[in-house]
Amino acid sequence: MAASALRTRPAWASLKNHYQKMRRVHLRQLFDKDRERGERMAVEATGIYFDYSKNRITDETLGLLLQLAGEAGLRDRIDAMFRGDKINVSEKRAVLHVALRAPRGASILHDGQNVVPEVHAVLDKMAAFADRLRGGAWTGHTGKRIRNVINIGIGGSDLGPVMAYEALRHYSKRDMTFRFVSNVDGTDFAEAVHDLDPAETLFIVSSKTFTTLETMTNAHTARDWLLAGLKGEAAATAKHFVAVSTNAEEVAKFGIDTANMFGFWDWVGGRYSMDSAIGLSTMLAIGPDNFRAMLDGFHEMDEHFRTAPFERNLPVLMGLLSIWYNDFFGAQTVAVLPYEQYLKRFPAYLQQLTMESNGKHVTWDGVAVDYDTGPIYWGEPGTNGQHSFYQLIHQGTRLIPCDFIAFGRTLNPLGHHHDMLLANVFAQTEALAFGKTVRQVKAEGTPDWLVPHRLFEGNRPSNTLLLDDALTPATLGKLVALYEHSVFTQGTIWQVDSFDQWGVELGKALAQRIIPELEGASETKLEHDSSTNALIRRYRKLKGAG
Repeated sequence: MAASALRTRPAWASLKNHYQKMRRVHLRQLFDKDRERGERMAVEATGIYFDYSKNRITDETLGLLLQLAGEAGLRDRIDAMFRGDKINVSEKRAVLHVALRAPRGASILHDGQNVVPEVHAVLDKMAAFADRLRGGAWTGHTGKRIRNVINIGIGGSDLGPVMAYEALRHYSKRDMTFRFVSNVDGTDFAEAVHDLDPAETLFIVSSKTFTTLETMTNAHTARDWLLAGLKGEAAATAKHFVAVSTNAEEVAKFGIDTANMFGFWDWVGGRYSMDSAIGLSTMLAIGPDNFRAMLDGFHEMDEHFRTAPFERNLPVLMGLLSIWYNDFFGAQTVAVLPYEQYLKRFPAYLQQLTMESNGKHVTWDGVAVDYDTGPIYWGEPGTNGQHSFYQLIHQGTRLIPCDFIAFGRTLNPLGHHHDMLLANVFAQTEALAFGKTVRQVKAEGTPDWLVPHRLFEGNRPSNTLLLDDALTPATLGKLVALYEHSVFTQGTIWQVDSFDQWGVELGKALAQRIIPELEGASETKLEHDSSTNALIRRYRKLKGAG
């Protein structure tokens, strides 16, 4: 399929013409014409109320976007993913993260075999280990109880576990400490272990191949730190390290008992793996029952995505709205604004999920695209962001669609705090949509010279996701799955493979080449560009190398 095929779809051409009509239409006009718009353009599913009325769309816009989804074969592609087809075309792999949260007894096939029993076998093994460690039956080499858990991983082996721990800290075991090491910068490891007792510390090394450069560098440093604290007793490794990996040979070589190795599968991409064994640290923190509740939330959203008609399908609507702004309005970013302090790492988690998935320049047929893919996702919790970057969203020159995430209940009811928090959510979406006119500014007694500075143009689009419940393990699962499937929707429209990540490989390969050039006793012949050669030489000089 040629790259221009998307542009030649009837719905795409119609949307292009429709945009010319819509680009100057203000949300004030749309709400004035339709007094029921706020109630009509909202969908409720899985305990999430999704208000998309404050978007620069009409019923015609929505109809054309849904037509585009049909022309792109979104329904068939959803079915193909749940069926276990190898839709990750560049790696010839199935995409079955939905199997990670399928209920016991379900059937999802991979190469003709039902993978669900295998998934639950790993979950059961994780649960048994978690119960032993949390209950004190698993002790360290000296017999001391494990009180500290450090997850060592990077990318999907870190961002998901970190986000989930912070999001679900309310449910975590408070007499234990959980920390996360990902960066190969030695500071990350040094600060993580600074005040810990090696005899009370367990490391989870998360690497599918057990060869990932950053992860294994940190793992070897962790082993050195442990053995130094336990007087060099090598046997201690087996009582203070467990592995999340598929490479039993390398795990055993490291000194970890393979009985304490938790596996996963090549049909799970790293950024889709937080509900697999990669989530072992999450289960240790919140316990097996809460972990399974999170999986139930994932599964509830999976089923909604798989079965709901597109016009009432939350991930589909979110994905199509992103297409509308990215490809027709030229919006380059999406701001994700959770009004829930526990979700402070959620935007960072979404950065990998969205940008590693759809940051692609060729279609799944390998043809260069001639349209924009993969907007930049970013954000911070409210209300903090209101006092920093919201200025640019309200009065800047860039169009930044926003997702506001709020919860009907709080886990920490303190006075009027939650009412104030929700008031800010609703106020911000109202201000972004409708702004403040010249007449309104002047009516406040503002002198003419100051009016332009205090004018709010409005017409800044936003979605509001209001969840019925507080942030529970189940609601977290629903939220993550919602964005996973929105990413899938966008990737299908763009015809890109949302499940490979070749873009991370080149830098890794070049780093492996440069490491010996930095560490060698004498300078070798450098064959990089003049800038890289000069930087290598300068660094060698700074470290006193020959």
